[in-house]
Amino acid sequence: MHGMYEKLINKEATLSVVGLGYVGLPIALEFARKVKVIGFDIKEDRVEMIRRHEDPSRELAPEAFRGCDISFTSRAEDLKEANFHIVGVPTPIDQFNLPDLRPLLSATKSVGRILKKGDYVVFESTVYPGCTEEDCIPLLEKESGLKAGTDFKVGFSPERINPGDKVNTLTTITKVVSGNDEEALENIAKTYELVVTAGVHRAPSIKVAEAAKIIENTQRDVNIALMNELSIIFNRMGINTYDVLQAAGTKWNFLKFYPGLVGGHCIGVDPYYLVYKAKEYRYHPQVINSGRFVNDSMGFYAAKQLVKKLIAAGKNILQTKVLVMGITFKENVSDIRNSRVSVLISELKTYGLRVDVVDPYADSKEVEEEYGFSLARSQDDDYDAVVVAVNHQPYVKLTEQDFKQLMKNSANGILIDIKGIYRNQIRNLTYWSF
Repeated sequence: MHGMYEKLINKEATLSVVGLGYVGLPIALEFARKVKVIGFDIKEDRVEMIRRHEDPSRELAPEAFRGCDISFTSRAEDLKEANFHIVGVPTPIDQFNLPDLRPLLSATKSVGRILKKGDYVVFESTVYPGCTEEDCIPLLEKESGLKAGTDFKVGFSPERINPGDKVNTLTTITKVVSGNDEEALENIAKTYELVVTAGVHRAPSIKVAEAAKIIENTQRDVNIALMNELSIIFNRMGINTYDVLQAAGTKWNFLKFYPGLVGGHCIGVDPYYLVYKAKEYRYHPQVINSGRFVNDSMGFYAAKQLVKKLIAAGKNILQTKVLVMGITFKENVSDIRNSRVSVLISELKTYGLRVDVVDPYADSKEVEEEYGFSLARSQDDDYDAVVVAVNHQPYVKLTEQDFKQLMKNSANGILIDIKGIYRNQIRNLTYWSF
C-alpha cells in the first residue's frame, strides 16, 4: 500500500490548493513543479487572470507559471479529482475585532462535499489554537459523512509568506507541519519537503502548530507597541525616538524594532484571534490587548500631531491641503488590506482638511472599494503638509527640495515622516516623525 506521499510523487494522486490569494497561488505553483495540482478559487475573474499567467496579488512574475503541471478552476466539484487538499483562504477580523471564519468555513464545506476515503486536508490559514479540530473537522465530517482519522487525515501547516520579500520566500522559510496522527504527520511532512528547501519542523500536535503561528505575529505586535509607546513619551520630551533606538541598538542583545503604523492581515489581526480564544478559557489577556490598543491608535496620534503643527504654523485648518504618500500596509507591495494609513487619512478629514493620497503600487479601484476614497491622479504643488506614510522604494530617494516643490509655501511647510526615512536630512521644513 503506497502512502499518500508516494502516490503524489508518482502522480497517482493529485494535490489541490483551495484559495489562490497571496498564500495559495505561490504554493500551488511550487507544488506543480513536482506533483499534479488543481488550483481552486471561488472568484472566476481571479481564476481567469491566473490562467493568463497574471498574479492578482502582483507578487509573481509570469515566469513563475512555467513548467507547472496545474489546472485552475472556480468550480468546487472539480476538487473531486484531488486527494490532498491544501486550504489557504484568508482569516480576517470583523469590525468588532472578532475572528471572521466565514471564508475558512465555506472553503471547508466545499472540500467536505467532495471528500473521499483516504483523502488528506491540510489547513494553512492562521487561526486560534483548536480551530482545526473544533470548527473545521466536524464540518468536514458532517459534509462528507466520513470520519476524521479513520477515513481521512487532517493536518495544519501555517503559511509564513512575507509579501514583497524576495529573500525569505516560501521555499527558504522553515515550514511548521502537524497532523492528526503519526502517519498523517509523516506524509504531510514529506509532501512539504518536496517544495520547502529550508526543511520542515514537525510539531507534536495540530494545536501546537496553530499556536506557534499566532504567537509569531503577536510577539512582533507587542514589541512594536512598546516602541510606539516610547515614541509618544520621547516626543513629549523632545527626543528623537530613532536616535534613541540607534544608541540602544549598539548593545548586542537589544532587539531591533521600530515604531510605526501596524496594519496588514497578520500582525494587526492575529493577536485578536488569540485574545478571542483566551476569553473562552476565562483569561483576559493584558499585554496583548494593551499592545493592540497602542498600535491601533497610532494613526489618530499622527494625525493629531500634524493638525497641532498646522495650527502652530498659523494655518486656517479648513483651507489646508495635505498630501499623503503611501496607502499600502507596508513598503513595496500592492496590498492595501487593513492598512492603518487609512485611519490617519480619515482622522485628518474629520478636522476638515483636504487630503490627496498617492501610491505607486496601490490600485485606485481597490482603495475606493476598501476605504471609500480614490487615489489622486497626480500631485499638486500647493500642499501645506506632506505625510510620507510608507517607505516605498521610489520615496526613499526623495530630498528636501522634492518636498519643497510640492508645497504652497515651503517656508512654513510641514513634513511628517512616519517611518523616519529622512531624519537628519531636513533643514528648513518643519519635520516630525515617530
